[in-house]
Amino acid sequence: MTACDDGDKGQDSKAGSACADEMSVKFGPGNAAPAAGDTGNVPVTITNASGAECVLDGLPAIEFDSGDAVTAVGADEAAGVKKTTLAKEASTSLTLTYVRGEGGGTKSLGVQRVKIHLPGAGETRDFKWSYGDVALKSDGRTPDASVSGFQQSGD
Repeated sequence: MTACDDGDKGQDSKAGSACADEMSVKFGPGNAAPAAGDTGNVPVTITNASGAECVLDGLPAIEFDSGDAVTAVGADEAAGVKKTTLAKEASTSLTLTYVRGEGGGTKSLGVQRVKIHLPGAGETRDFKWSYGDVALKSDGRTPDASVSGFQQSGD
């Protein structure tokens, strides 16, 4: 469950209400993979703009949108699913790692947009993808990409 709760400190309480929709999400800039077969990564920074402490329970769902299809990006094997607590105005980040595909090839996905859905959020954030085609894994359907777990940013 994702909730905001500033306790009983005399402030406006958001106890029990979702705060993930009030998060600020910044996509990129990243380290683009220069050629097919190379690996690139794009940071995603999430800042708590809700005015109270907020808990993100789990990982965000990330999808590539090619215009013809929307394809899920899996979690990195090392990405532990856990609760991440963000104080007011605190940030966390994750990294989207991908392998560049051949432009227009049958073994790549022509990604146009990235969709990010934070755990507990009602809305999906949508960002332009400017890092080239993404290679597909050997099954010919799954993007050769992964998302890390949340990492604390700043102090």
